[in-house]
Amino acid sequence: MPLVRDALLAVGLLRKALATRRARIHLRRSLADRGPLPENRYRIAVYFADGPVNMYQIRQWYAPLRELAREWPVVIISRSIRGADALLRDEALPVAYAPTVRDVEQVLAEQDVRIVLYVNQNARNFQMFRYGHRWHVFINHGESDKMYMTTNQFKAYDYAFIAGDAARARLSRTLWDFDLDRRTFSIGRPQADHYSGTLPFTPDDRRVVLYAPTWEGDRPSAHYGSVLTHGEALVSALLKTGRHRVIYRPHPRSGVVDPAYGAANARIIAALAAANAADPAAQHVHDTGPELGWQLAAADLAVVDISAMVYDRLAAGRPLLITRPVDPEALVDDSGYLSDCEWLDAGSAGDIVGVADRVLADPDAVARLDHWVRYYFGDTSPGASTRRFHHAVRTLMERWDRWNAHERA
Repeated sequence: MPLVRDALLAVGLLRKALATRRARIHLRRSLADRGPLPENRYRIAVYFADGPVNMYQIRQWYAPLRELAREWPVVIISRSIRGADALLRDEALPVAYAPTVRDVEQVLAEQDVRIVLYVNQNARNFQMFRYGHRWHVFINHGESDKMYMTTNQFKAYDYAFIAGDAARARLSRTLWDFDLDRRTFSIGRPQADHYSGTLPFTPDDRRVVLYAPTWEGDRPSAHYGSVLTHGEALVSALLKTGRHRVIYRPHPRSGVVDPAYGAANARIIAALAAANAADPAAQHVHDTGPELGWQLAAADLAVVDISAMVYDRLAAGRPLLITRPVDPEALVDDSGYLSDCEWLDAGSAGDIVGVADRVLADPDAVARLDHWVRYYFGDTSPGASTRRFHHAVRTLMERWDRWNAHERA
């Protein structure tokens, strides 16, 4: 077995090396064709030190950032070869490739960057924190009640943009000596103003169930993933009815830590393909696309793990089930929505049809959802979150002007 593991590791490393080599070649060509970025144009930078595996974290911000760039031009500072290549292929926003610290400093010398936004807690963010005379702002890549949302790393940033009252209460319980009123801005979910995507199926009388699990996690306290414990049983049960359509949207990192989790993910994908082959009208979907929105709008019910997907669905105000983690060490914050949600235990996954019918027929569910939507996101009317996002940026720009004027006085 050790030899097999070593061989698999060697194959994985070789594939990664080849992918990096291809990305390097394409990146060089793309940068040469594009030419240098215009100097002194960008006032806002998004710092992204990750590779393609975490592209989902920044892709969800593309539409809000493009809207923001109409007032303040935005550039993405990318540190990774494959990450920069993926960003350039997306063609969503201008990209500055800065693999070394010297390259980062060159970007800052050429651009009047006043706000730096961060979508995750990559350790290389620390390299960017050394540069003052600009605000470092954590905007995250989703809203959830995972322990990630209360990390003391919030204090490393000058400011944080949070979703709403739930986030504020969560942080107030966890962070010592942190001025929430001054250092945080509640902006809701700007992404919800830009939901997009075309349905990959023709709507009919089938009940649509979105199953969007998270990855397996890299430590017991974060073992929220359900693919191995719930997923196969619930998908199998739904495929058998002939009256359900499954949208399966697994996390991009599924199986990166636990091969068994990855194998279960592969079996679910194969089961969907087999069901579609047997009944083409079923039109089950294995969704790996970058766009998130149509899934939330199309699904009659969503089954999700403890992750940002809970709150993406919550913001849509539609019924959902939360898979209960099997690992007793998985941390669950049951002080918010998770104290009042509909849980799906592993033992009940095979009875998903009955559970779904019960939840969808519950007249109290709508009232509960409405309460929690407002608690987590505030006003979710069209455009409200975008206005709060722009107001927060405008406030920080004004604070930058005051500090800059004070320094020059």
